[in-house]
Amino acid sequence: MEFTIHLQVLGIVFVTGIIMGAVANKTNFCTMGAVSDWVNMGDTGRLRAWMLAIAVATLGVVALEASGKAVIGTGTFPPYRTPNLAWLRYVVGGLMFGVGMTLASGCGNKTLVRLGGGNLKSLVVLAIASVCAYAMLWTNFYDAAFGWISSTTINLTAAGKASQALGELTGVGNTAFGLALAVALLVFAFSSRDFRGSFDHVLGGVVIGIAVIIGWYVTAGSMGTAWKEFADFADVKPLRVEAQSFTFMSPMGDLARYVMNPADTSLINFGIMALAGVIIGSLFYALISRSFRIEWFVNLGDFLNHAAGAVLMGIGGVLSMGCTIGQGITGVSTLALGSVLTLVSIVAGSAGMMKYQYWRMMQEA
Repeated sequence: MEFTIHLQVLGIVFVTGIIMGAVANKTNFCTMGAVSDWVNMGDTGRLRAWMLAIAVATLGVVALEASGKAVIGTGTFPPYRTPNLAWLRYVVGGLMFGVGMTLASGCGNKTLVRLGGGNLKSLVVLAIASVCAYAMLWTNFYDAAFGWISSTTINLTAAGKASQALGELTGVGNTAFGLALAVALLVFAFSSRDFRGSFDHVLGGVVIGIAVIIGWYVTAGSMGTAWKEFADFADVKPLRVEAQSFTFMSPMGDLARYVMNPADTSLINFGIMALAGVIIGSLFYALISRSFRIEWFVNLGDFLNHAAGAVLMGIGGVLSMGCTIGQGITGVSTLALGSVLTLVSIVAGSAGMMKYQYWRMMQEA
């Protein structure tokens, strides 16, 4: 079989996903855990690792664009910098996702990492979230349930703005804004002596950030141009041949679609290879470190919590056009205002659910 540019892109994504999954498992990189540590214990170690990942990814995007090695415009998947600011969609979807990831014991990336480590509860979460994401992406469910939300979208072109990137909205330019944001996040992350002394926290943030940079470099640079040309002339055009980087909720919907049509290899895309890579990377690390453990639901209530969380993640993640990685790191690296709104909403939804769970526990005590 010819090793086409399409297979090269998918191969790079798969290998990057393996590294990402192994490192996330080793370092316990977890965005839901970051919120939990912060809200419940005042520990900001994993939160700082998350912010470090954003800083690294943002610096990478600034460097790629400034050097002309990548062009990240308004035509990405998802459309991060689109001038159509669907603010309510970002907020509602982000809140739903934040609540959902708390109930499901982890975001999309953590679900994959936990599955690779032997947690079969995460397999159920993945299945349910994938079905819900599929319904949002590939059926009329979104129009039926959320069609009304389109009327709240703000068209920034009417205000003379061609993009929702914060550098363009503020007039300072994406390079200057991106550098300022990255430096601020780096200062925040490394201002903690405990964080500076934690090899795992630093490793997790750096590697996740670099993984996002690799995604942008491969799909938005010269290789991405060749990839798109290949797709245009292919007898069967592969799915989602667009500038993109790591995100996990829409790919879950695409995975469900592929599972229903396994003979159609054109459906195997960037996102599906990323999902597979993270699971396998986590599995490799779990086996090597002898931390692989089979886990299952402790009772019906545990199952129902995870199932409800998976539904909210699948629907909310697609509604907000990304998860804690897809919007919280990949999206923010493009400086998209919608990504920032989604990130804040996810954290608020997760923190609110944690506070509610604590209140319920005290009421039952």
